Amino acid sequence: MVSKQLFKSTAIVGGMTLISRLMGFARDMLFANIFGVNAATDAFFVAFRIPNFLRRLFAEGAFAQAFVPLLADYNQKGSREALRLFIGRSSGTLAVLLVLVALAGVVAAPLLILLFAPGFLWEGNQYTLAVQMLRITFPYLFFVTLVAFAGAILNAQGRFAVPALTPVVLNIAMIAAAVWLAPLMDEPIVALAWGVFAAGAIQLACQIPPLLRLNLLPRPRWAYRDPDVKRMLARMPSAIFGVSVVQVNLLFGTLVASFLAPGSVSWLYYSDRLVEFPLGILGIAVATVILPHLSAHHATSDQLGFSKALDWGLKLTLLIGLPATLGLALLAEPLLSTLFQYNEFGSGDVKMAGRSLMAYSLGLLAFMLIKVLAPGFTSRHDTRTPARFGGYSMIANVAFNLILVWPLAHAGVALATTLSAYLNAILLLRNLVATRIYRPCADWYGYIGRIVAANAAMSAFLYYFVDAGLWLNWNAAQRGLNLATTIGLAIIVYGSSLLVLGLRPRHIGLRESAAA
Repeated sequence: MVSKQLFKSTAIVGGMTLISRLMGFARDMLFANIFGVNAATDAFFVAFRIPNFLRRLFAEGAFAQAFVPLLADYNQKGSREALRLFIGRSSGTLAVLLVLVALAGVVAAPLLILLFAPGFLWEGNQYTLAVQMLRITFPYLFFVTLVAFAGAILNAQGRFAVPALTPVVLNIAMIAAAVWLAPLMDEPIVALAWGVFAAGAIQLACQIPPLLRLNLLPRPRWAYRDPDVKRMLARMPSAIFGVSVVQVNLLFGTLVASFLAPGSVSWLYYSDRLVEFPLGILGIAVATVILPHLSAHHATSDQLGFSKALDWGLKLTLLIGLPATLGLALLAEPLLSTLFQYNEFGSGDVKMAGRSLMAYSLGLLAFMLIKVLAPGFTSRHDTRTPARFGGYSMIANVAFNLILVWPLAHAGVALATTLSAYLNAILLLRNLVATRIYRPCADWYGYIGRIVAANAAMSAFLYYFVDAGLWLNWNAAQRGLNLATTIGLAIIVYGSSLLVLGLRPRHIGLRESAAA
């Protein structure tokens, strides 16, 4: 049954991503403990955000939007040998272009820092340090794009575990750099940049064994004039832009924050990290799994199956995304205090980062919806429509930043990202429904009613029984125990409410009668 396949694949990707995110939290807790929040950490987070932004563009599914639909066409209509030839030509052409881009990025590092963090220019050493680290981290683009290329091949063949677990390597490499390399360097923070560089090479090596087992390890060759390679390259900019406009908006937020008080970039970084945790576990997991299914349905002209797969993705996103959104907003300071309030990261940092986390967390549901809705276009080889809507979102983000940054400072930057994300999600959904590509099932009103009521019960529990101020005065053990207890009770309240309201697993699964 298709629904069981989707659930199983999503559970695999979500589970592997959970491991990666937990390692990421361990990494960030270590960074907060060792380096704190200062001008040097702001410089690193800018130098890291640029390649990490590229990682999110490519490794978390955006690259696949241009590549997987073509792979689906080969799987449905072409031979295995033709598929291997296409993979070889695509990988060789892509590798050559990436080398040129990476070299250009290293040379242009001063301009890139000036573009993405112009406020650093007036800080002298902070600007120089950021340029130095960006020159070390920028080649990560070469590795991570080829990792995404390999991951797309594996995902198209129904192999999701290795690509989903690969980001763990980045966390391990950066932790090792912080613990063992940083004490040996004149500027300890630079060790983290070398950790990023090493992680890229190791991540790429991890893709080789599973590709060998499938007999799909690329034999690279230059083939820029190949029609399908040209199609892939032509679709990449719009596909990446359409799916990852949220990341573009986050990068613009970093630019704005570089003009604000010292520490603003770091507060936004730690807030974004907490939002990325549920986004990665569900939003990216569902998007990764649903894209090959949608592409296969389109390749076989199965419009009903296409609509039903989208319906399943949206239902699952709402079921988990809405409580995650509300929970993050209501537990912003307790979460930050429990995870990061040690040594150099003080209670003042918790309060400041808490403001931006509340603003970011309100947009979590929109971030997830974009990840699920965009494949509804790209799987049909339509990358222009989500790119156009993404452009509207970017324009709105700039306007919201100009309006909100003055009264709300760095929290206004986060709120601008949230509002522009909802605009993007609404435009995507409205277009899919208006064109009858997506036909919602008949029971959506009852489903939404149950979800909203259950979330109201959970939010009431958190609002009345959680005092964020207490967390700042507790020790680490007290914070951890109380946070785990609170989250556990909130899940029980939410789950029990859903059961009482009559929600059952069959309401989320795919059924033959799902399309109206």
